[in-house]
Amino acid sequence: MAEGTRESRDHQLLKRTLEENWRREMTAARLYERSAQVERDARRRGILQQLADLEYRHARMWADRLQQEGVNPDTLAAPAVDLGPKVPLQMLFRQIEEVEHGNMAWYRSLENVLDDEASLRIIEQINHDEASHQELDELFTEPGSAEKRLTKLWKNERHNRGAGDWVGDAIYGVNDGLGAIFGIISGVAGFTANTQTVLVSGLFGALASTLSMGAGAWLATKSENEVMQTTFAEERAEIAEDPDHEVEELALLYQLKGFDPAESDRIAHQIAQDDEQFLKTMVQEEFGFHEANQGNPWKSAVFGGLSTLVGGVIPLIPFFFLQGWPALITAAVVSILAHFAVGAAKSLITVRGWLASGLEMTAVGVIVGLASYGLGMLASALFGTTIG
Repeated sequence: MAEGTRESRDHQLLKRTLEENWRREMTAARLYERSAQVERDARRRGILQQLADLEYRHARMWADRLQQEGVNPDTLAAPAVDLGPKVPLQMLFRQIEEVEHGNMAWYRSLENVLDDEASLRIIEQINHDEASHQELDELFTEPGSAEKRLTKLWKNERHNRGAGDWVGDAIYGVNDGLGAIFGIISGVAGFTANTQTVLVSGLFGALASTLSMGAGAWLATKSENEVMQTTFAEERAEIAEDPDHEVEELALLYQLKGFDPAESDRIAHQIAQDDEQFLKTMVQEEFGFHEANQGNPWKSAVFGGLSTLVGGVIPLIPFFFLQGWPALITAAVVSILAHFAVGAAKSLITVRGWLASGLEMTAVGVIVGLASYGLGMLASALFGTTIG
């Protein structure tokens, strides 16, 4: 009798768990469906509806499992979801994000405690489906996701320009060197007017910045290459495991670019006929990576280090020819002009105009110089150093 009671209790617990799984998937499906109704862009609306259909399919899987346990799915009460006619789209997206994260945590907990093979197989299938559409889902639910996507595309475009990529690295290197050394000599000049001390401090600062930037550029490029190689390997495994899902995902990504569903599907299937091309396309579309993106760590180190050295030497040039306050004043003028020139040059690799970019960089240089000089004077006063 006790054994029968325990089995009955376990059976009731399983049914309640299955009902909760059904309810969660129905909640997500209705939120996606309502979002599709609110969304004005036809392309995004179609993708949201596809995501809703996927969640409805998950709900039907749990409904079928409940039916196997003797529960009539028609008797299940639909989840209460706020779907008012004027609900903002962003609010729906926030609800979707909360529900999706909650469902992921719920299924992870069930995997550790649920002793039902049929249900665990459904959870495994749902996890696989969710992983397949996560990239698309984040385009709607993750704050700032659109900007992140554009950033990926911009980085990819920079790398595809090939030889032009070193221009950006050089400009940023000069920018870093100029800003750092100008700050150092301003601070030291505030502490003491001894031009030899200022020059030596600036030279060692430039040397340290050069070595630091070169090492940092080497490590950064090497790490990016390793991440890219890992991404290719993981995507290759996903394609081998379930190519149909990857084709479907690629088709949805092309819909985001403006293609209609039929054309997106045709392009995706055509690309999938070539395994290597399929792999490269999936990695590029999902992550913005391309094999041509792989950089040379040593090249990055050389360009990063030398450009930083150039930027660091500019504020020091007057100290090789002048002494005292004339050297300090000339160095300040040269540095401010160099800040404007570097800022204007940044317009080559950004969408901003050269004048606005140059003035912004100049303002930053002036602020850094004045702040550093003021801190140097404060240190001089506190430590009682005689300026001369």
